[in-house]
Amino acid sequence: MEYIKKQRRLFLDHLSKNTLHSEPVNLYEPIAYLLALGGKRFRPILTLMAADCFDTNPKEALGAAMAVEVFHNFTLMHDDIMDAAPLRRGKPTVHYKWNVNTAILSGDAMLIKAYQQLESYSPSLFNSLTRLLSQTALEVCEGQQHDIDFETRDDVSLQEYLTMITQKTAVLLGCALQMGAIVAKASESDSRALYQFGVQLGIAFQLQDDYLDTFGDPAVFGKQVGGDIVENKKTILYHYTLALGSSKQQQELHNQFASSFSQTNQKIKSVKKLFLETGAAKATQEMIKKYIQNAFRCLDELQIDASKKQILLNFGNAMIQRSN
Repeated sequence: MEYIKKQRRLFLDHLSKNTLHSEPVNLYEPIAYLLALGGKRFRPILTLMAADCFDTNPKEALGAAMAVEVFHNFTLMHDDIMDAAPLRRGKPTVHYKWNVNTAILSGDAMLIKAYQQLESYSPSLFNSLTRLLSQTALEVCEGQQHDIDFETRDDVSLQEYLTMITQKTAVLLGCALQMGAIVAKASESDSRALYQFGVQLGIAFQLQDDYLDTFGDPAVFGKQVGGDIVENKKTILYHYTLALGSSKQQQELHNQFASSFSQTNQKIKSVKKLFLETGAAKATQEMIKKYIQNAFRCLDELQIDASKKQILLNFGNAMIQRSN
C-alpha cells in the first residue's frame, strides 16, 4: 500500500537524521545499534496516520512517533536482558554485543530520550502526550511483571492472560494512535475511539502471533513454529486447552509442560494434537475474529472522512494477515 510506504519513508528519514550519536560512545552506540535493526515500525506509522486522519500534516507528529518508537525499543532492550535472549531480529542483542550493565544503562537512557522527543510541542500538548506515555509505560511494566509471574504459576486464568497481553502489547498500539490524535487536536471522543481501536487490534495481533507460532507456515511466519511449546509458554492455546479439554487431556498438557526431557519434535507434535483435539485452536481463531471485529467497530465511532477510516481498516487487516 503506497500510503503506508509513504508514512514509513517519512518516519525512517526522520529517524536517520535524529539517530542518537553522542558521548560516551558506550552509552549511545547501543541505542543507535538497536534502533537501526529495523522492524515493521507499526507504532510510529500509526502515530503519523492518526494525525493525517484529522487533516494534520504527519510531519507535525514525527516527535510523538519518535517517542513511541524509542520507548518501544527501550522495552525490547530490557526484555532481551530478562529473557537472556542472544538475538534480536537476527543480530546479537545489546547485552550480548556489549554487556548487561551497558544494556541496562542504555535502556534507561532510551526511556529518557523517548520523553525528550516530546519537548518540541507546546506546553499543553506536551502535558497531554507525556501523561499518556507515562500511563502506557506503567501498564507495559505491569504486563511484563504479570508475564514473569505467570511463568511459575499453574493457576493463571484466561482473563488474566488477556489482561497481561493487553498491558504488555496492546496499550502501546493504542498510545501510538492516540498520540497522533492529540497532536492533531482531535476531540476527546475521537481520541479515545482511536485508542480503543489500537488496543483491540493489538490484542488480536498478539493472539494471532500465539496461534501462528504453533500453526503458521515457517516460510511465511519468518521463524520455526513450535517455539512457544518448547519454551513452555502458556499462550492462549494453552489456556483454552485447559478450559476445554477433558481431565485426561489437561493432565497430559501439564505433563508435557512439566517435563524438561521431552524430545522437542515429539513434544511439539503431542501438544499441537491436544490444541486441535480439545478445540483450543478453533476457539483461538474465533477469539482473534472477535477482537478484530471489536477494533473495526471502534472505527464506526470516529468522526472522520470515510476514506481515512478505510486506510485504518486496511492497515489493521494487513497487520493481522501479515503471516497467514
